Amino acid sequence: MFGLIISLIVIGLIAGAIARLVVPGKQDLSIPMTIVIGIIGSFVGGFLGYLIFHKDGQDGFIQPSGIIGSVLGAILVLLIWLRVGARSSIRG
Repeated sequence: MFGLIISLIVIGLIAGAIARLVVPGKQDLSIPMTIVIGIIGSFVGGFLGYLIFHKDGQDGFIQPSGIIGSVLGAILVLLIWLRVGARSSIRG
């Protein structure tokens, strides 16, 4: 269980960092927020992968396709986060 939590944090950090590098513009996010976006992106990527391909992660936790899905999910989550954050800063 402890190894799973550490793996989620590491994969979340990697996926979140890659998403921040790919998305243009300035993001004022801390390292813990980058990890959170990466972890949420992992769940989003896994869910979308299941919807598209109808397969789940029974072959193991860390797979190349899972990491790619995590990065794509993190990019999607980051873009939504930036869009929602831009709207809330205009109103405030």
